[in-house]
Amino acid sequence: MRLTVTDIERSRAFYDAVLGLPVALDLPPDADEEYPRTALLPLRRVDLPARDSLFGLRPVASDRFDEDRVGLDHVSFAVAGLADLERAPRHLDQLGVAHEGIKDIGAGFILELRDPDDIAVELFAPGG
Repeated sequence: MRLTVTDIERSRAFYDAVLGLPVALDLPPDADEEYPRTALLPLRRVDLPARDSLFGLRPVASDRFDEDRVGLDHVSFAVAGLADLERAPRHLDQLGVAHEGIKDIGAGFILELRDPDDIAVELFAPGG
């Protein structure tokens, strides 16, 4: 997964501070590449515990996110459980990141926030 962002440094700092996703690979500009650079952040996939996935940021957007357009509605990150999700609001408050309250959606619990480009981000804890 790779998000197109307006300011890669700002987005890198946000995803590292909020979710603890430091840059794993910083791909430099490529003369033959349409995009100036990509930062890849590590993600651990729950269904594949022995493998890492990467979450990329690509700095080329010139407009604003709109979940009502074709494409991305939101990005969701799973946390281990409800206790982890319940710690998130305090962390977000300390960072000055606005967020919604925790919502019970039946299959689990979510906490919603927005990244610097107004992309909808969801933290999800399985129910049970």
